[in-house]
Amino acid sequence: MNAVTFDHVTLAYGGRRVLSGVSFAIPQGEFVALLGANGAGKTTILRAILGLVRPQGGTITVLGEAPRRGNPAIGYVPQLRRGAAQTSISGFDLVAGAAGGHRWGWPVASATEKVAAWKALEQVGATDIAKRPFDRLSGGERQRILIAQALIGEPKLLLLDEPLISLDAGHQRTIIELAHELGERRGIAVIFCSHDINPLIKVADEVLYVGNGKAAIGGVDEVINGPVLSDLYGTPISVAHVNGRIFVMADGIELESHAHVHDA
Repeated sequence: MNAVTFDHVTLAYGGRRVLSGVSFAIPQGEFVALLGANGAGKTTILRAILGLVRPQGGTITVLGEAPRRGNPAIGYVPQLRRGAAQTSISGFDLVAGAAGGHRWGWPVASATEKVAAWKALEQVGATDIAKRPFDRLSGGERQRILIAQALIGEPKLLLLDEPLISLDAGHQRTIIELAHELGERRGIAVIFCSHDINPLIKVADEVLYVGNGKAAIGGVDEVINGPVLSDLYGTPISVAHVNGRIFVMADGIELESHAHVHDA
C-alpha cells in the first residue's frame, strides 16, 4: 500500500497556485526527501497530506483514505517557529499534552498519557532532557522532543518540516539518523522536508522535488540533474558533484545558499 498518493492534484496557498495537476506515489516504508526552492510548495504538500489544505483539483489518498484533520495515524514535526521555541514548559509536558490530544497544550496528564509520553521520549533518546524547560534546550534537543511528540499514537506516516534549520552538521546528522531509524524500525514512510539534499543523500530512498507547479520523484541521480531541474525551475540549471556533495546552480549561483527559514 502507498502511504501517500497524489493523482493529478492542483494545490493553492495564499491565493497562489503551487502545484498544477501533479501525480506521484510514496510507498509505505520509504524515506523520501522533499526538496524544492523557497515557495515551491513543500510545506503546502505536507499541509494537504494533513488535511489542512484542500486540493483545487485531483485526488489525494493518505494511508488508504482521504486526508482529514487530526488524523492520529500521521506524526507531524512542524517548522519550529520562534514563539514556540520560547515556551518554558518542560519537554515532557509538551509530549504529554500531545498524548492527551492537545497539541501544545498544558492539560493534567493521566497516568496512561504519562506512560505514553515517556515511551515516546525513550524512543528518541530524550528521557534525560525531558524535565528541562523547552526554551533551555539546544536546537537538536528540541527536535528530539518534537519528534517524540509526533510519535504519540503510533503513527503510520511521519512528516518532518525543515527540522534541520539552525542545526550544526553534527546535530543534523543525528536528527536524520533518528528519523531514518524510526522509519525503518516501524516500517513506515517518512517524508523529510529540507532545502538541501546533501545531508540526506545516504538515507533517502527517493527524492520528491517540487518547483514551477510541477514535481519529479525518483532516486537522487534520477531527479537531481540538469534536465529535470531545468524543467522544474523553468530556467537552465546545472548540477555539480564535488567531494561527495551536490550543488544545484543557476547562473553560477548555488540555489540553496539563498534558502530562508519558512516555505509556502
